[in-house]
Amino acid sequence: MNVKKIVFTSGVTRSVIAVSILGIISSNLVGCTNGSSDSNTATNTDIKPATNTSAEIKTATGNRKLRSVAFTVGDLSNPFFVVMGQAVEAEAKRIGGKDVNVIIASSAYDLNQQANQIENFTAANTDIIVLNAADKSGIKPIVEKAKQAGRIVIAVDTGAEGGVDATITTNNIQAGEVSCKYIADRLKGKGNVVIVNGPPVDSVIQRVSGCESVLSKYPAIKILSKNQNADGSRDGGLRVMTDLLTTFPKIDAVFAINDPSGVGAELAANQAQRKDFFIVGVDGAPEAITAIAAKDGLYAATATQNPRGMAEKAVQVGNDILNGKKPSNSTILIPVKLITKDNVSTEKGWK
Repeated sequence: MNVKKIVFTSGVTRSVIAVSILGIISSNLVGCTNGSSDSNTATNTDIKPATNTSAEIKTATGNRKLRSVAFTVGDLSNPFFVVMGQAVEAEAKRIGGKDVNVIIASSAYDLNQQANQIENFTAANTDIIVLNAADKSGIKPIVEKAKQAGRIVIAVDTGAEGGVDATITTNNIQAGEVSCKYIADRLKGKGNVVIVNGPPVDSVIQRVSGCESVLSKYPAIKILSKNQNADGSRDGGLRVMTDLLTTFPKIDAVFAINDPSGVGAELAANQAQRKDFFIVGVDGAPEAITAIAAKDGLYAATATQNPRGMAEKAVQVGNDILNGKKPSNSTILIPVKLITKDNVSTEKGWK
């Protein structure tokens, strides 16, 4: 049963989106996250889809038909997660056929809501649960219950405790490192930096950690602020950056944990008529590509993610496990690439 009702959320509101996601048109918000902190080595994984062996019910890796996939995600008002949802549905139907039941639900970063969603997916005998955890540690008990019930749980974009079968994420530490190395190099090792932070999920924490580890090597670079949560949204970036501009008269660079909040930060700067700094984000979102390409814009760079590839890989790995084939490494990190004004003309970002 595919649910066609679509309800978009804003920020961290408490509405659930259960949707057959194919064909959703994106709106505005954040992309997040990274996997378990057990591995800091990025594994370059080609997202090569498995090939159906027949037009019937066979999967690419065995004879067990994929019947159902459920995806619980941070917030579907974020185009990053909309793209992931589209990819989950498309890949599930490519592997299992058009009758595969796909449910996409927004947790709105509410742990209790997400736990209820997973409980419902488990009770419905869902084959694969794809999880974008609202809280890496807090989600542990309900993941454990899902595993005890025989469900396959794949964490995507951010890590999750409780014994997930696999974790597929961007190398978020690397994303923070390359972004802030760009900042340090452009500042020639000296200046004032603010970090526009986000929801305290694993991926965001790792991005900030990677940034701080790089900037700590430059004694003349001062981090003025790093704890303001912009919720990973454009509105949040506008709100937080407006406050930071009032508090700090001299800012040389901004690291935003994702592109929506970075775009919001640029909007705040434009409203305040401040042109004394530049902005670096994470995602490779289309709106950031446009901002970087603007001749006189403050947006200078973004570390790209691959939301479609991560989502496709999550379904592929889940289907492999369903058919008795476990991944050789349960944590798969997708490397990032930095897009700047120098190479933006050749980059389209994800869509």
